Amino acid sequence: MESVLSLGLALILAPLFPGIILKVKARFAGKQGPPLLIKYFTLAKLLRKGSVYSTSTSFVFRLGPLVACASALTVLPFFPFAGIAPLFAFPGDVVVLFYLLGLGRFFTIVAALDTGSPFEGMGAAREAFFATLAEAAIFAVLILFSRLNGSFSLAGYFSGPQSISIAGPQGALLLLVIVALFMVLLTENSRVPVDDPATHLELTMIHEVMILDHSGPDLALIELGAFYKLFFYAALVASLLKPVAPMGPVADTLLFYGLLTLVYVVIGITESITARLKMDLVPKYILTSFALAFFAIILTLEIA
Repeated sequence: MESVLSLGLALILAPLFPGIILKVKARFAGKQGPPLLIKYFTLAKLLRKGSVYSTSTSFVFRLGPLVACASALTVLPFFPFAGIAPLFAFPGDVVVLFYLLGLGRFFTIVAALDTGSPFEGMGAAREAFFATLAEAAIFAVLILFSRLNGSFSLAGYFSGPQSISIAGPQGALLLLVIVALFMVLLTENSRVPVDDPATHLELTMIHEVMILDHSGPDLALIELGAFYKLFFYAALVASLLKPVAPMGPVADTLLFYGLLTLVYVVIGITESITARLKMDLVPKYILTSFALAFFAIILTLEIA
């Protein structure tokens, strides 16, 4: 029952946290900003509208939003939010889950290519290239986690007595991992400094340019999938930040969502004080996260 309630809470609250980012950015600009529930209002508005399809598109274009949302949604039942055992878990599930997210990205890319738009093709090419670089950093982190507690599943990483967090003996080492994962979070979710979700210039966009032709419920599915994907990566960082041993389901949940709020606030601060990088600098930025994770792996090696 705890696992079901934990998952249900995550599914309900995932669209809330991006509103925190908007609030933080508005405060930095001296504005009041939209209400925290703005993303719920946006989803409701899109679901009330109809979808418009170009005559040049095929079933692939309609399938893209559905797969993108479903892949992000499928990942959440495997995550031990607040250290509570997830609904599903099996050895090696973490590899399957990250490739499920990759499957969602693949269908988003092919849906963009299906339109025949040169702008969407440009964004799809950038997305595929940057995602390939980020994959190296992700799996370097997973290898490090496996070395730390011998597990290869999300449940093994973040639940149970051997959960990985800065409260453990490897806390100093995990500071490098937290920075690397935060950089991957910004990359995988098309945030500043890799991409700017608020931009309207096609030549500088990556993710947003790929979904220009989507509308109505299809766009709502894409947005919801993006909320769940961002929530998943933020939960990874928040789980590592846990400073104390397990205290009970209620206390752990409150602490987890407090840390999760902190992660979203830091995202908002980063987007407020950082400019988007030039395209030729983005690969160097992504590879820096890999270098941090790889260096952390080296520090775990025993010297004979």
